[in-house]
Amino acid sequence: MKLSTRSRYGLRLMFELALAYGSRAIQLQDIAQRQELSEKYLSKLIISLRGAKLIGSVRGAHGGYVLKRDPDKITLKEIVSSLEGGLSIVDCTENSSECERVKKCPTRDVWCGLNKVVSDYLEGITLADIVEQYRLEHKSSKDMYFI
Repeated sequence: MKLSTRSRYGLRLMFELALAYGSRAIQLQDIAQRQELSEKYLSKLIISLRGAKLIGSVRGAHGGYVLKRDPDKITLKEIVSSLEGGLSIVDCTENSSECERVKKCPTRDVWCGLNKVVSDYLEGITLADIVEQYRLEHKSSKDMYFI
């Protein structure tokens, strides 16, 4: 399984919004510049994230995008699911009517188990966790002195 750029870039977009949470709205061009991503591509991701009610927009001179909830209330599972259209490894794990072999398939339990592991893992990580880890890693590098 390979996640698309929608999830990878979308998570970076959400990370930027989480960094600024509670202080100000962030313009898409600023996120694109900081993350070295295409603003046009990010604007497509915004549609899915707004549809999932994860982000909102602020109009005006100081407008841009903001998280709709606290970063510790937004899981990676929500983000990835909204951008990928689900987390299913294979179609039959979410919808058994997708395959006529469901009742006799020797590998369906493997795929269902893998789906559960991935889902549980992503459910256990929040945007706040990613921001905290980032700050810890970058704080230590700032505190180093070289002579």
